[in-house]
Amino acid sequence: MKKIVAFVMAAAMCLSLCACGGEKPMTYAVEAGSAGEEVAIANSFNIVSVDAQATALMEVQSGNADAAIIDLLMAGAMVGEGTSYPEIKVTDQKLNSEQYGIGCRKGSDLASFINSVLSETYADGTMMEIAETYGVQEAIVEQPAAEYVAAEADSDVEYIKNKGKLVVGITEFAPMDYLDENNEWIGFDADMSRIVAEKLGVEVEFIVIDWNNKVFELDGKSIDVVWNGMTLTDAVKEAMECTNAYCENAQVVVTK
Repeated sequence: MKKIVAFVMAAAMCLSLCACGGEKPMTYAVEAGSAGEEVAIANSFNIVSVDAQATALMEVQSGNADAAIIDLLMAGAMVGEGTSYPEIKVTDQKLNSEQYGIGCRKGSDLASFINSVLSETYADGTMMEIAETYGVQEAIVEQPAAEYVAAEADSDVEYIKNKGKLVVGITEFAPMDYLDENNEWIGFDADMSRIVAEKLGVEVEFIVIDWNNKVFELDGKSIDVVWNGMTLTDAVKEAMECTNAYCENAQVVVTK
C-alpha cells in the first residue's frame, strides 16, 4: 500500500511540473537497471537510461536532461554546495523508500557469513564508526543477532577461502564505493567488505561491473558478491541470496 501511495504522489508531482501551458514533459536521466529506473517507469516518466548514476548527473549538468533520479545517499555526497555538482540541488520529490542489501549467488552460504559480520560490527560499534566516516550514519539499519550457518555442500565460504580472495562487484557510487586520491577504493561498502574479507582470512579485490549484468557476473563466478548500495527489490531477492538490509535509502529527483 505504501508503494502505491508513493507512486500516486510522485505521479501527481510530475504532472504538476509538466502540465504548464502544454509544455513538453520533463526528461529524467536514470541509471539502467536501477531502482531509479524502476520507479520512473512505474510513474510513466519520460526517461533516458544511462550507464551510471554519475552519468545521469552529467546529463543534467550538460542540459541533456531536465532532472535525474538518483539515490538519496549519493545525492548527499555528489550534489549541492561543496560537491562535484554545486549547481544541482535535491528537490522535495522523494519517490519511494527502500533498503540496501548485499547479493551473493543463489543458495550461497556467504550471505549467512556476511550477516554474522554485520551483526557483530553493529553490536560493537564498528559499523556506526565507519558510517560516520562517510556521513551515512542516519541511514544505518539495526542488525539482528546472526550466526553463520555453513552450507552442507558446495560452500561458497570454503570456495573463497581456498582461492584466497573475495571478489566484490561494484560501480563507482559515492559514498558507498569510490576512488580516493591514491586510486584506492574507499566508501562505506568498500570498508565493510574489507572487514568481511579479513574475517574470512582472504584478500579483497574490487571489480567494476556492468550493473545490468550483476547476476550473470555472480553466477559465472567472475565476482563473489555484489556490494554497492544495491536496493533489495523483489527481482533482486529472487535472483540472488541476499543479506539482511543494512541501510535505508530513497530515490530522489535532482535538478538545476
